[in-house]
Amino acid sequence: MTDATSTESIDGRTVDRIHSLSREEMASLWRFAPAGHLYFDTTRPYYEIFRKRFDELGGFSPAISKAIGW
Repeated sequence: MTDATSTESIDGRTVDRIHSLSREEMASLWRFAPAGHLYFDTTRPYYEIFRKRFDELGGFSPAISKAIGW
């Protein structure tokens, strides 16, 4: 079985969009994105790109969580 992330072509515009998001935008997207969102599909390469960038920015914090709410 082939891992989907190793065979899928990565769209540079999508990667650029991920890298342009602020920490708060990423946290909000993480919390409120609909099920199946491109960035959170673990079978696609964008999940790892998003996750790495969000972690580099500091990920969730109590302040970010309070700012974006539920």
